[in-house]
Amino acid sequence: MVMTQAQAEAQWELGKLVHDLDMQSSARIREWVAGFGLTVAQASALREMAGPMTMRELAARMSCEPSNATVVIDKLETLRLIERRPHPTDRRAKQLVLTPEGTELRERVLKILTEKPLFADLTQDEQRTLEKLLKRALARTDTLRA
Repeated sequence: MVMTQAQAEAQWELGKLVHDLDMQSSARIREWVAGFGLTVAQASALREMAGPMTMRELAARMSCEPSNATVVIDKLETLRLIERRPHPTDRRAKQLVLTPEGTELRERVLKILTEKPLFADLTQDEQRTLEKLLKRALARTDTLRA
């Protein structure tokens, strides 16, 4: 399909708006989690740690490579927020588990995310519509890359 100049410009503008939204959202989240002494990646790892899991499982939930998650977990382990324990059924794997301090900090991170929602100006219906459209656009982008 060949686009007209106007369609190409509209596509570019839409991409720019998505980028601007990402930049603003990221800046707000960075500001919030910095108050806990965390990076966004560290806060994301804590948020995703709803229970014991392997590094591979956590990386998948964080949408990153396991090697990138390792750097984050190493820091959280140094801060005594997460422990690596033997996996109960797989001798080759370690299980990540929140410490009591990690559980408490996770609750504080979750609380701030609920108290200061990024899209509070949108109704629930608008938020659901935005979510559906973004997921559809992301799925389309993934198929174009393949």
